Amino acid sequence: MAKNVKDLLAEANSTVPKLSPTEAAEKMRAGDVLVVDVRDPTEVQQSGRIKGAVNVSRGMLEFRADPESQYHNPVFQKDKTILLHCASGGRSALAGKTLQDMGYTSVFNIGGFKDLTEAGIDTEPA
Repeated sequence: MAKNVKDLLAEANSTVPKLSPTEAAEKMRAGDVLVVDVRDPTEVQQSGRIKGAVNVSRGMLEFRADPESQYHNPVFQKDKTILLHCASGGRSALAGKTLQDMGYTSVFNIGGFKDLTEAGIDTEPA
């Protein structure tokens, strides 16, 4: 039977651990993490991004994360902890599941940009 977005999100949310903004900030302070903003570039331009985050739109994630792809971004390393966020947490959950399927093991959904910034996580212009 075909899956719908509700099914896909339920599956992603069941396998990708979700961190609170406080827990995300702790991991960021500890270092050796890659923060990935999977929002579209126009969203990032309007609001800025988490300081130090890499913007990879959801549609390009697989290409950037795959070392065999000509579009690979070398910041994606399978031994690194990856913290994903989007506007509200849905796309980042799906992105986390995709990365897990690609062999990334330390992947976390840190939710939505607004919640992160309201918790005091530093931002920077896009």
